[in-house]
Amino acid sequence: MAFSSQTVGRLAAVITVLIWTSFIIVARASASHVLLPLDIACARIIGASSILLPWAWWLMRAERQSGHKVGSLLGLSPLPLRITVQAGFFGGFLYAVLAYIGFFYAPAGHASVLMPGSLPLWTTLLMWLFLREQIGLNRAIGLLMIVCGDVLVGGMSLLKAFEGGEVWIGDVLFMTAAFCWSAYSVTVRRYGLDAVRATMAITAFALVCFVPGYAVLVSLDVLPSHMAQASWSEIVFQAVFQGVGSVVISGITFTQMIRAYGPVKSTMITALVPGLSALGAVVFLGEPLSWNLWAGLALVTGGILFGVRQALVKQST
Repeated sequence: MAFSSQTVGRLAAVITVLIWTSFIIVARASASHVLLPLDIACARIIGASSILLPWAWWLMRAERQSGHKVGSLLGLSPLPLRITVQAGFFGGFLYAVLAYIGFFYAPAGHASVLMPGSLPLWTTLLMWLFLREQIGLNRAIGLLMIVCGDVLVGGMSLLKAFEGGEVWIGDVLFMTAAFCWSAYSVTVRRYGLDAVRATMAITAFALVCFVPGYAVLVSLDVLPSHMAQASWSEIVFQAVFQGVGSVVISGITFTQMIRAYGPVKSTMITALVPGLSALGAVVFLGEPLSWNLWAGLALVTGGILFGVRQALVKQST
């Protein structure tokens, strides 16, 4: 049975929001299990590689058979080496490491505000800096609201650092992870990269650069790891959910959502993620929602919607 393009777009939007929301809740819940942050990052990379790298090899087979030099990293990445390294460092390696470490310090409610909420802020600033994209009044007001929301959440935890709290460490890591994903997004925009090929490239970079180094450091007892103590069910779950789900499936559905609704409406749809993940943290993890977290969540979500309002009006006229 064939689905209409409208139905496919709706399904893609639902799946994307569901996976992005679940990512925050599952990653925080994983902090109370056996695996350590870098263990989870390793499982994520291996899980995504098991799907994407054979796909990349199949995708490049025709050009390879015709004698053309294609891709990089021993044929694992479909993109040139320079772009693979630049995109892979931010989007495939650093983002995952920073985010997973952050979940071991700060609650999911903070991640809900500081990660997806900060993406428009960092992306706009980087595009203004490197691509000279102008920032309109509506977007500037929206960004100011996002900054205020981030300060409400991160600033409160930073004040508690003087009392010995460590939540601020996670907040800083969440903000930095959001910056890394924005840097990857701007790289994709700057070079006009295909989303599937870009995802294959950053996964190949992470597999080649992170996994061998991780394995060597763990074997030398330089890096702590709980891979040996964890059950196979936990390892496989992380590889499937974090790798296949968060990287492969959400990457494809997000691209399909962009095709169906355009970048502006898609941004409005993903603005649901901060609120849904914060509520999910309350329901599934038993996290409290303090007044500053509620206020920060409202400001960030409102800032995202306000920032795309003018573009949405232009798109419809």
